Amino acid sequence: APINIKTMTAAAATSNSSSIGGAPDDPNARYTFNDAALATLRKSSPWKDDPSFFQSTAISPSAVMKMMTHCHSGVEKGVKKGGNPIEVMGLLLGRPDPNTPKTLVVTDVFPLPIEGFETRVIADDGDVINHMIALGESLETTRKEKFMGWYHSHPFDVGIHSHCFLSQTDISTQLQWQRAEDPHGNPFLAIVVDPLRSLAKGHPELKAFRAYPPEYTNPIPNQCPDGSIIHEEQLRLEKWGSCSSAYYELEVE
Repeated sequence: APINIKTMTAAAATSNSSSIGGAPDDPNARYTFNDAALATLRKSSPWKDDPSFFQSTAISPSAVMKMMTHCHSGVEKGVKKGGNPIEVMGLLLGRPDPNTPKTLVVTDVFPLPIEGFETRVIADDGDVINHMIALGESLETTRKEKFMGWYHSHPFDVGIHSHCFLSQTDISTQLQWQRAEDPHGNPFLAIVVDPLRSLAKGHPELKAFRAYPPEYTNPIPNQCPDGSIIHEEQLRLEKWGSCSSAYYELEVE
């Protein structure tokens, strides 16, 4: 079936324009900011003392469209070769929001030229790091935001549950980036896209996450990344992977 990216993007734009989670009534307000206020927020870095400081993320409709297009290209490329859909990855450009500090704003995304990386920790990949550096330097003169996260696809067969979760490898990657970036005023975000479920449902299926520090212990037993309580271990595993207590979900505005 053809991929109707426009329909899914329209759905994302409608969702993004609603005022939820303390979001401003004017959706465009998320994508303008005061330089001095942002510098002050980066310097104070209130997230350093709270493992679940961030509660939501605002993603621009154009960023959603670019992510979905990239993730679906991995599906098509793999199928055309007669195999399974290919996992893809990219970087998020954005910043924390000085007006609502517990929100991370994603303004743009940039696909990375790597595929099928789930078996290794991406933050250790020299090619990825070099590409990030080169891309970052080219953007410094034209953009005020920074690379503040990454996205990747889980193009697994459509099942009862979404495949938007962090694997053990994903968490290792996310933790390395949080350790490297968070202390310097640049909190890092992870987004996971389920492209096949997006196709089946007709709207973007994606979720945003942050990892807990390894020394953190959730005081609520059997709590899942979305805040729900699931006592059955097998069900937790099916919905959230083997490391469900190691990360939490942010609301996507």
